[in-house]
Amino acid sequence: MVLPDAARAVLQKPLVVRMAVNDPNGYPHVVPVWFGLDGDDIMIFGFYDTRKIDYIKADPRGSVQVGGDFGNDGYLLKGDYKLESDPDHQWARTITYAYEVDRANADKLLAEWTAKELFLVRLVVNKVIKV
Repeated sequence: MVLPDAARAVLQKPLVVRMAVNDPNGYPHVVPVWFGLDGDDIMIFGFYDTRKIDYIKADPRGSVQVGGDFGNDGYLLKGDYKLESDPDHQWARTITYAYEVDRANADKLLAEWTAKELFLVRLVVNKVIKV
């Protein structure tokens, strides 16, 4: 799937997106997250001891919603999540530096976060809906 140019333009901004996974009862579990782009895939990192990881293992289907606030363009990206490794915390670093403009503070956050076990999730987008 190739992201439309208009969706890619919104995804180039350091916006907080809403990541949705399905809980065991079929209800959406939605959390705000930072993200990065790898081609047309959405990359998200976080702590391994969170419910969303268990939910992804049980059902990889999910979505990410970006933008759409107060008349701005917004998109719902649907697809399948894949858990991956993040050697040397490369994605954690890339994403954190995109959001935290103060490099010293970014480095402080990364030192704290990477002391714990982090996950990396790739959303392989298969459908884009303008919201």
